[in-house]
Amino acid sequence: MTVEVIGRAGLAAGLRALGIPGGATVLVNCAMSRIEPVPGGPATLLAALLDVLGEAGTVVMPTQTPGNSITSRAFLAATAGLSAEQVAAAEARIPPFDPANSPSQGMGALAEHLRQRDDAVRSHHPQVSFAALGADAAAVTAVHDLECHLGERSPLGALYAADALVLLLGVDYSACTALHLAEYRRRRPAPHRAYRAYLLDHQGRRVRRDFRALDLDDGDFPLIGRALDDMSFVRIGRVGGALCRLIRMRPAVDYAGRWMDEHRKP
Repeated sequence: MTVEVIGRAGLAAGLRALGIPGGATVLVNCAMSRIEPVPGGPATLLAALLDVLGEAGTVVMPTQTPGNSITSRAFLAATAGLSAEQVAAAEARIPPFDPANSPSQGMGALAEHLRQRDDAVRSHHPQVSFAALGADAAAVTAVHDLECHLGERSPLGALYAADALVLLLGVDYSACTALHLAEYRRRRPAPHRAYRAYLLDHQGRRVRRDFRALDLDDGDFPLIGRALDDMSFVRIGRVGGALCRLIRMRPAVDYAGRWMDEHRKP
């Protein structure tokens, strides 16, 4: 079986065919493994994205660190079955979040490559940061309140205001970070719950932050996505071997909020 190899020019052609215009601001969720083998890996894919967006464009990706939480799925899975003392020891080993150096966790090779670029800018939330590159990178990542993981006072709020596009590159709606913004805009938002995070303060010390924020839930994102696929503001195509979607963020978030109001329990 012959495996097709796709390079920078082919990737850029696929992204343009999907409808990405020059100068756009694009929030990307990506699974490199779904694309055909790409010489140069994520560096080549990012270069292709930047070729399409041009100097006036901006690419944004989630660079989350879910392990920096004693209530995250990652931490709960890692500590399942342990004693209270062992759980406390695991919590003590959580490294403090450092925007300049903390690697993302489970966000994929493209997000991690973007994060490590010297010219990338990263928001400062210790659990759900975003990294950005391009003309509006600093503006998009400037505000990210601790108590507002993925709401108005996060890069998602800035992206919504900028009329950004969402690119699902080889992933489905279960990975569509943008839809979380709709959870904050419901008529009856979900209850808040306790969170805990560790970060570096200005003196380089590991400090603990306890706070309350919205209890987020992405369990119904695939159901919302089924309806979104029929909308005029969603374009579906392929880039390499990856099934992709290009989505206008504003109408998608607006629709998701209405869907949640109708289908989620108060």
